[in-house]
Amino acid sequence: MVCAIYLSLISCLFPLLMASAKADTLSDIRAKGEIVVGTKADYPPYGFKNEASQIVGIEPDLAAELAKRIGVKLRIVPVLSSNRIQLLQEGKIDLMIATLSITEERRQMVGIIDPAYYAAGIAGLADPKAGIESETDLKGKSVCAIKGNFFNDDLRTLYVQKDPLIFDGVPAAEEALTQGRCVIFVFDETLMLSKKKYEAEKWKNYGLVQFTEVDPLPWGIAVKLEDRNSAYGKLISAAIVDWHRTGLLVDLEKKWLGANTRWILGVHEKYKVRP
Repeated sequence: MVCAIYLSLISCLFPLLMASAKADTLSDIRAKGEIVVGTKADYPPYGFKNEASQIVGIEPDLAAELAKRIGVKLRIVPVLSSNRIQLLQEGKIDLMIATLSITEERRQMVGIIDPAYYAAGIAGLADPKAGIESETDLKGKSVCAIKGNFFNDDLRTLYVQKDPLIFDGVPAAEEALTQGRCVIFVFDETLMLSKKKYEAEKWKNYGLVQFTEVDPLPWGIAVKLEDRNSAYGKLISAAIVDWHRTGLLVDLEKKWLGANTRWILGVHEKYKVRP
């Protein structure tokens, strides 16, 4: 009877012991001497391939800083929006820095680390002759937008007050703008800043209009769900705070985008004044 009780107790405790052992991801990473980070390879300037086929950008730079902080080598694995969460859940990457917008649904799937390291607002490329300086100037204007963007409903009801021209992809919306079918193309601020830097000649005659009344959508670094509150998760959280406090994120954004978003400057001010 005693033996049976003992074996029963062991069988109950074993999964808990195994879960605890598996949760020490930081020690595992240090033991293998390498951290595997998933970043985008098709989303300049956050993660993309340069002429030498190396994955570079803001997020690979952050991955390199984390590897240095932990004291290990870095290996970057390219991920897509469609597979990034699955790769993390399956343990094929140790963490993800891949333009992941934070939602409650995603918080149930992976361990999104607080605070957010970045955020995407809304902006537009506008014909200067249209006289658009902010979203309040959009009423009655011909506006191009992308299907599925989180801002589209507010764009129509609050600002344009008529249906915008909706396109399935960015190339079609850009073509409509250059053909004069609309006077402004509205989409994620991050893309518009990238266009002004990396396609400067094409867009030199178009103004960048940053929308000030729209709250940016935060992006999060993610680990496995069970790692969120571990020593590993806490190290990453402390790193993000340092990046905001020291201005590293401000510098990287300026380096890769050529300008700074209001969100990143505001968060830097918030953290740098903390004792």
